[in-house]
Amino acid sequence: MKPRRSSTRGFKRTATLLNDQIRRAGESRGFAVSRLLTHWSEIVGEDIAAIARPVNVGYGRNGFGATLTMLTTGAQAPMLEMQKEQIRAKVNAVYGYNAISRIRITQTAATGFAEGQAQFAPAAPKPKPQPSREVLEEAERTAQPIENDALRDALEKLARNVLSKQNKVGKG
Repeated sequence: MKPRRSSTRGFKRTATLLNDQIRRAGESRGFAVSRLLTHWSEIVGEDIAAIARPVNVGYGRNGFGATLTMLTTGAQAPMLEMQKEQIRAKVNAVYGYNAISRIRITQTAATGFAEGQAQFAPAAPKPKPQPSREVLEEAERTAQPIENDALRDALEKLARNVLSKQNKVGKG
């Protein structure tokens, strides 16, 4: 039986290339398990991840029981305060033992210093501007002679994109 050849042709997954850098950055903040940073929404759930993020894991003088510091806005802090034990249990499940003994919640304003900005959920994508009627008509005229429907639709879409870009460059 022949050995299996690699199908990646020398390419590596992005996660494997960044693992060491993420681990080093996480360890500098006390995160022994970088998975807590990279998979935060999976660990605590989408609802909590949308309003809070982990900032630091601090260890006491005697080394027993760490404190997880989470950042949130002032309005969300009381809700997180009530869920501390559930969050602690979920985080400790990632560590595999009772690593986190306390959770501290810090509050911040929605704007401010780079470290304290409270933008937890990604911003909604901006809608794409619609091309002008002239661009749509010219794209349709360009693709008209093509008999294959799928190919004609693809070429028309390409023509719309190209003509829209040319109009932007010409106006600038």
